[in-house]
Amino acid sequence: MKKNILNAVKTMIGPVVILILWGYGAKHIDNQLILPKLSSVLGHFLTPTENMIGLGSLIVNIIISLIRVMIGYIIALLIGLPIGILMGYKKTADQIINPILSLFRPIPPVAWVPLVLAWFGVGSIATVLGLKQGMWYIYLHNFKISMTFIIFLGAFYPIVTSAIHGITQVPKTLIESARVLGASEADIFFKILLPGAAPTILNGMRTGLGSAWTSLVSAEMLPGSISGLGYLITHAYELAKIDIVMAGMISIGMIGSLLDYSIRFIERNKFVWGSGTETDQ
Repeated sequence: MKKNILNAVKTMIGPVVILILWGYGAKHIDNQLILPKLSSVLGHFLTPTENMIGLGSLIVNIIISLIRVMIGYIIALLIGLPIGILMGYKKTADQIINPILSLFRPIPPVAWVPLVLAWFGVGSIATVLGLKQGMWYIYLHNFKISMTFIIFLGAFYPIVTSAIHGITQVPKTLIESARVLGASEADIFFKILLPGAAPTILNGMRTGLGSAWTSLVSAEMLPGSISGLGYLITHAYELAKIDIVMAGMISIGMIGSLLDYSIRFIERNKFVWGSGTETDQ
């Protein structure tokens, strides 16, 4: 009990020091355009449903950003995991696909913006589904294909790389022993390779989620964006509302930390893909 309390106190030291320095700095600088007062920024968190100068409420922008990130992240999982596992499992697949990934991996997601705009414009998921009016159109029109693609790119490469490394690091002797004992290829894949690779894959999923969230601001600065934390930060800056800018930045940091913690929680509790496989962390 005492150890838990001590750990909690240690965790709070950094944030408390930052808040003290912030309050001291804001008081002496006395310029809202440089460093707004702590109370004016925290006030936005106390009234998260209040419309902020026509940019929507903080909570609505947070929810929209979260949905955007999860859409791009889930697509990255659905595409990246199979590709990474295939490359780790089959040398031929790695020889064919790896040169392509090596070429595009160093390109940051933000560098794709001009090309993405040329490809997708301001088209949305509503456009893909052929919706032109109605309640679903209003909701889905917020989720632009270009934004989803940028977020997808942020998550894709860490997921693929971790899947490759996870599969290739499973001891070959373990696989050969299973074959000698008569295990089928399906048994080897699902009962040896995947459980053995799961910790590394999960770590890549964690990194990919962080990268997807980091790509969010770039994605929400694209033309056609009318909501989200990136949109909120950009337009609040144009209106010289630095307190809203900082509230948006803090929201991004806090939510990113919570998302990271959620996957770390899964790692610590050894719930790897629901398989019940225990791993040494």
